[in-house]
Amino acid sequence: MAAVSICAFIGLGNMGYPMAGHLAAAAGEVRVFNRTPAVAERWGEQHRGAVAATPAEAADGAGFVFTCVGADDDLREVVLGDSGALGAMAAGSVLVDHTTASAALARELAGVCAPQGIGWLDAPVSGGQAGAENGVLTVMCGGEPEHFAAARPVMEAYSSAITLMGPAGSGQLTKMVNQILCAGAVQGAAEALAFGERAGLDMDKVLTAVTKGAAGSWYLQNRGHTMVADEFDFGFAVDWMIKDLGLVAAAAAELGAPVPLVELCQRYTQATAAAGENRLDTTAIIRRYREQP
Repeated sequence: MAAVSICAFIGLGNMGYPMAGHLAAAAGEVRVFNRTPAVAERWGEQHRGAVAATPAEAADGAGFVFTCVGADDDLREVVLGDSGALGAMAAGSVLVDHTTASAALARELAGVCAPQGIGWLDAPVSGGQAGAENGVLTVMCGGEPEHFAAARPVMEAYSSAITLMGPAGSGQLTKMVNQILCAGAVQGAAEALAFGERAGLDMDKVLTAVTKGAAGSWYLQNRGHTMVADEFDFGFAVDWMIKDLGLVAAAAAELGAPVPLVELCQRYTQATAAAGENRLDTTAIIRRYREQP
């Protein structure tokens, strides 16, 4: 991509940390902020970029400000708080949010940005931590075409597929579609593999057979063997899936859209969290099937 004078990246979690690293390798100057300062300091030691003390300090003078935090309240804090990024942004800059958040908040922030001449994109990502580390994320964007056109070359530093879905909020709604599909794939894999185990089948052979046909999925290919081995200390945490499915359920209620599969997935993820396994990979829901008499 063409060099950009100044970019800011706010939020250095499992996704943001490597995303900001790719951006630092491609952009002219990158400033980062993280609410846990030690994480930002470690990032600063590993990458070409400056560590800021507040979101506003990171965003001051930046042409593009990227956020990737936990949930709606976190996003409000780093954007609209007393030392939030928006207060330091100038007209003509673009705020790109990679958080998986609500479509309602995306529309609200777009409405706050517009009178100030600041562009907005809600741009949640898919691909997991591995996708972020390898710079091959999929980005689903909501916003105006001119802001998308400006930000897209910058986002290419850590993405392999970037699509403008429609106006503000459309990126978040598309991510909800993505999460329904992912949750359904996890639920189906857990139920099917637990069934195979109870039937006494050789599960290595089962996985070899089913991953080659129409039943194959990313989750079977990449998580099937770890599910059978009862290994879950990695990946997309149960807590994160609970949060994302909560967003889906709220949006579905507003739209009047039936989501019985989401409701089933919520029961299993919440039961897994209640068992104290909330930080394990979401595929740990297979344990709930194993526990049933």
